[in-house]
Formats: sequence, C-alpha cells, structure tokens
Amino acid sequence: MNHFAAHRTLACLFSLAVLGMAHAGRAAERPNILFLFSDDHAVNAISAYGGPLADVAPTPHIDRLAREGAVFLNSFCANSICGPSRATILTGKHSHKNGFMRNGNTFDPSQWTVAKALQAGGYSTAVIGKWHLRTKPVGFDHWEIFPGQGSYYNPAFIQMDGKTKRFEGYATDLTTDKAIAWLDARDTSKPFFLMCQH
Repeated sequence: MNHFAAHRTLACLFSLAVLGMAHAGRAAERPNILFLFSDDHAVNAISAYGGPLADVAPTPHIDRLAREGAVFLNSFCANSICGPSRATILTGKHSHKNGFMRNGNTFDPSQWTVAKALQAGGYSTAVIGKWHLRTKPVGFDHWEIFPGQGSYYNPAFIQMDGKTKRFEGYATDLTTDKAIAWLDARDTSKPFFLMCQH
C-alpha cells in the first residue's frame, strides 16, 4: 500500500474544500467534515480492506464509513508514528518540511494548517482527543486534548483555559462523547470541521 498518496490525497481534498469556500455561501453549500483519527491503526486491522484479519476481527462500523465515504487504496505514510503523522495531516507537508520529525518534537503552530484554512473560510472548528504535538491547538474554535499521549482510563483533558480536568471512563468513550456534545452545541448556521482523535 502506498501511504504517500494518502497524505497527498488528504492535502488535495482539504485544498479543494478550501478553494470551494473562496466565495461566501450558505452552510448547506459547504460540506461538514468529520475527521476520525485512529492512532496506529494498521491497514490490515480494518476489514474493509480485506486481508487476513477481516474475518478474525471484523470492523463493521469502520466498514460502513468506508462504504459510504472514501477508501484509500494507494497511499503511503512517510513517517508512520503518532505526532509526525498528525503534523503532516494538519499541514499537508512532510515531516522534514513541517519540522515535526519524531515524537517529542514541538509543533510550530505558526504554520498554515487545514484547521486555519477552514476556520478562515467560515467553518466552526474543533479538535477533541489525542493531540500529541506539545503545543496548544490553533485554528480551532474549540478543543479538548490529552496531555501528551493521554491515559486510556480516567484520562485528563487540557481545556481551552489551559487547565487540566480529569474525567472518569475510557478515553475512547470520553473522546467520542465530547465530540458528540460539541456537535450538538455548535452553531448550526455554519459548516463544521471536527477532528475526533483517538
């Protein structure tokens, strides 16, 4: 599988979305964007791609998203670890260009990102869950992120006021619940861009 094409395709899709927003329009004319990020999820762990694990550990909900959305059949990830992949997705640039080459680096928030572009285009923007970039998110109207990698159970979330608050439960459930709560409370007159990051 060529993971490079996936990042290139994502960058192109985000660019097209931003270009489509160049002229003001109603929210109904611009798509809502829900970006689900599954950390370190190997392609053979998603049954929509077939492979040896498709029957052993099926992923029916992800498969439905694949059927109703998009599937990358030819993609490549040049730096397939957590932080660098996140920085690449945000900027559309390879690690050596965005400066985030390994976990433990600090993301340069002055860079142009898809969140900044969509926010400038009138989107409501949010990121919830694992951030792992050692900076506060920019370009997002709302964010709640884990400090570092976060804990799997009873995790703390850094709030927009900079304070850390611990919640009871599993990180995946809490991240999903917080994303749904943001969707329910958002300004529905604007399209949204939500990064729900597990």
